[in-house]
Amino acid sequence: MSQALTLARPYARAAFAIAKDAGAFAPWSDALGFAARVAVDPQAATLLGHPALAREQAVELLSPDGASTGFRDFLALLADNRRLALLPEIAGLYEELRADAERVVKAKVTSAAALPAGELDTIKAALRKRFGREVEVEAAVDEALIGGAVIAAGDVVIDGSLRGKLARLQSALAG
Repeated sequence: MSQALTLARPYARAAFAIAKDAGAFAPWSDALGFAARVAVDPQAATLLGHPALAREQAVELLSPDGASTGFRDFLALLADNRRLALLPEIAGLYEELRADAERVVKAKVTSAAALPAGELDTIKAALRKRFGREVEVEAAVDEALIGGAVIAAGDVVIDGSLRGKLARLQSALAG
């Protein structure tokens, strides 16, 4: 995985630079997301790895309707360098670069039960204050947490779950 990220990083930076110059962050996000989803499809992955697949065929398969010439050229470069399998990593790294440029922190709030919108808004406001950036919140439910929530935002993880508290208490009692 780390090797794939290392290989994908320069391509993600190049895609970001092209999108930035064109003022097209969102269209590139959509196009990279589409191409990444296609690339991980088992049937498509088999085709993309086939040595007889022409560059134009790969570009056609991976391009969403209305993709820009710049995006199609980017896919052609990936095809020429046999890097199409890196599309999921490239898309993820691109999104990180975009979020940083737009000064947005993406946070995932995982709770034992669905949180009301008001609580999510409170969490979002607290994270906005802590990071000094706009915050996009994604909510998820994991009943194994028993109670409370785990918030992952950037490199910060705040574990306020009952399962996490029990694990810390068990560790303290054992040590």
